[in-house]
Amino acid sequence: MKVSVVMGSISDRKVVEKAVNILKCFGVEVDFRVISAHRTPLEAIEYAQKAEQEGIELIVAAAGKAAHLAGVIAGVTPLPVIGLPIKSSTMDGLDSLLSVVQMPMGVPVATVAIDGGENAGLLAVQILSVKYPELREKFTKYKEHLKVEVEGMNRELEG
Repeated sequence: MKVSVVMGSISDRKVVEKAVNILKCFGVEVDFRVISAHRTPLEAIEYAQKAEQEGIELIVAAAGKAAHLAGVIAGVTPLPVIGLPIKSSTMDGLDSLLSVVQMPMGVPVATVAIDGGENAGLLAVQILSVKYPELREKFTKYKEHLKVEVEGMNRELEG
């Protein structure tokens, strides 16, 4: 199980590390790097084209502002791509969200919320769990843990 997590700039790291941490908690190997759709476009394309050969099964691509990274990658790989829009100084990240989610037919990118690093990691785990039963089991336990937390919150309110 190997996932690539790429970000357009090192400034995205704080959000993106949340996805990386989730993946590692579930025992998924992570290839983590900076690749820019605009400043290193040839490298981004080459990386995406070779990802499957390198054993990568899914790519999480995070970017802000124009946020073309996920779309560029999805355009040249058969692997599933999850777009993680990063909140930028412009439009509170709405520009990033729209750039990631508005993909043309034939180039799908699953998209999570602005700065939704945790959900990007969890969605990657869910997608991989179709192939890996051990991930499905861990994810099911994770969901049960969430349920127990909410039940605890209700008991606290009733307290």
